[in-house]
Amino acid sequence: MQDDGRRRADIRIGARVRVVEKKNQPSGRLTDGIVKRILTSSPSHPHGIKVELESGIVGRVKEIL
Repeated sequence: MQDDGRRRADIRIGARVRVVEKKNQPSGRLTDGIVKRILTSSPSHPHGIKVELESGIVGRVKEIL
């Protein structure tokens, strides 16, 4: 299985990921960054685990790099 960001257990603080911000969901534009905080508390989410990046951007993980 590829690391697509839907399982909380796959995501670590400090990991490099690509997220989609809420405002970019229609276009699907991804933003690279380093995970600062994991915001989703459930073990999985169908649209991706929500995280805050070190840059302050909040989005759902689409790829773990």
